[in-house]
Amino acid sequence: MAHQWRGIIEEYRDRLPVTDATPVVTLREGGTPLVRSERLSAETGCEVWLKFEGANPTGSFKDRGMTLAISKALEEGSRAVVCASTGNTSASAAAYAAKAGLTPVVLLPAGKVALGKLAQALVHGAHLVQVEGNFDEALGVARVLSERYPVTLVNSVNPFRLEGQKTLAFEVCDALGRAPDYHLVPVGNAGNISSHWMGYREYLRDGVIAEPPRLFGFQAAGAAPIVRGAPVAHPQTIATAIRIGNPASWEKAVAAATESEGAILAVTDREILSAYRRVAADGLFAELASAASVAGLLQLSAAGRLDPGATVVCVLTGHGLKEPDWAIAGAAEPQVLPADAAAVAAALGLGDGA
Repeated sequence: MAHQWRGIIEEYRDRLPVTDATPVVTLREGGTPLVRSERLSAETGCEVWLKFEGANPTGSFKDRGMTLAISKALEEGSRAVVCASTGNTSASAAAYAAKAGLTPVVLLPAGKVALGKLAQALVHGAHLVQVEGNFDEALGVARVLSERYPVTLVNSVNPFRLEGQKTLAFEVCDALGRAPDYHLVPVGNAGNISSHWMGYREYLRDGVIAEPPRLFGFQAAGAAPIVRGAPVAHPQTIATAIRIGNPASWEKAVAAATESEGAILAVTDREILSAYRRVAADGLFAELASAASVAGLLQLSAAGRLDPGATVVCVLTGHGLKEPDWAIAGAAEPQVLPADAAAVAAALGLGDGA
């Protein structure tokens, strides 16, 4: 029988903190496409690959960490899981909690709820609670719940989240047969660059790869606390998934960039939007924040900071259907034409036909 992808826990069981007693809660996450970009390769003179995390079950990289966090929560006897989130984390937590038979609770700052962004959490049966206060206060309540009650906090401070996310680095190396020369990733809460470096270091330690890549993380210019060297009180960017003013994994991210001889840099919203459209031209619909890695690729290329012929992997962290408004806003109104093939052909410039 042909091998079917089993999800990251079974595929990388010997590299994850699980035992035979751990109940595996999986939606067959991971195993996402690594797609070569002919256009970006030609433009940069490198071999450019796009790792499309939007192909995960709930449409983002969060599923890698959530399968492990929820499995461990079930193993530890939790009856519910809680997170403070209005986006990808709430969607992933609700889906995996539903699969596990646990109660998902999503805490939100009162008066700042965009129900459209919570559609996935709602359909999976999440209990939404509005907390009087801002996002940080909502997260504070979530922390207290996890400390005093049989409730597991599944925000990125949960250590199992990073353990799951490190598997992306394993997949990249397994697909290429080696590590890339450069690994580029968006940076918001900074868990991805931190966890990916964990994965590459592990493969290096065990002799699976001979050399690790240089890691470059890219923050949005209006939400770039690591680049500025200080928290940003009111981060601003169109890339909502990385609109973070004080990343939870700040120190780990800096260590990953420093140890790999890479860097954490900033890209503008204009560069992100341009890269978003470039990715779409390659047939991949990624959310705006994802495009920060490709914006960073073009920035590094223009500055002459990439070795000719190098292998570069750009991580696309989530699916564009998470926020379709930007795709719709940039589209032209469709023409209205008669129900006549000749009229349509003329409008398309197809000539007179046979």
